[in-house]
Amino acid sequence: MSRRLRYIGSNSDDNNCPTLYEDTETGEMVVQGDLVTDPDEIAQFRSVKPGEGFVTVPRTLLADFAPRDVNREPKLIDLDEFENLFETFQYTTYRLETRRRYRSDEVSETYRQFTAGLVPDWDLESPWCRSRREQSALGKRFERVRIMDNPPTVGQRYLLNNSERNGMVGEDIRYLWRADADRLGLPAEDAWLFDSRFIALLHFDADDNLTHVELITDPVRVARACQERDAAWHFAIPHHEFRAQVPSDV
Repeated sequence: MSRRLRYIGSNSDDNNCPTLYEDTETGEMVVQGDLVTDPDEIAQFRSVKPGEGFVTVPRTLLADFAPRDVNREPKLIDLDEFENLFETFQYTTYRLETRRRYRSDEVSETYRQFTAGLVPDWDLESPWCRSRREQSALGKRFERVRIMDNPPTVGQRYLLNNSERNGMVGEDIRYLWRADADRLGLPAEDAWLFDSRFIALLHFDADDNLTHVELITDPVRVARACQERDAAWHFAIPHHEFRAQVPSDV
């Protein structure tokens, strides 16, 4: 079925191209402009699909007539697809960990050992550890900033101990006290930022179980997350140094 197009505007002479239209059914934008036909130019485009074409328009057309807001439906992915992101990202992935407990930690054998006063028996050959080492060997960076309360919760102490294991397989983990995170205006959200391109926002239920993951590609939110990451990373302390600041639970 043919699109029903609504004329948005044009800043060209004599009402010729370039022009911007909106699909009245989907809200998608259609751009009219001079075709790009030079093979050397077309070779520079990425992931070109059959049937795609390219047009040239002045920057002022988009500045004057492109929509400034958009209603975005949440895009949810299952946990298997979420785990796959840690092998398909290209350069960096960064997490801000803000919660006081994670139910998934509490059902693990290492958590039981830790709360019993034993040294956790971390399995450095688990699939998770092997994957982190393999991806790190490709030059990819895994970074986290963990927020800790004062005094820390049991779950936060467990994760501080866990940081040593994560560091051995390629992660760089740093810490901030919650009071410092609040002064920096860091969000309360628990999320991963992949390649500074999209956010994987983690959603939890009332018992701190991870329930689903929401992918966010809104460039405004992604840009803000990059700024928050830079602030957190600047002030955060490497986990082995931060450990000396944590009061004993004895």
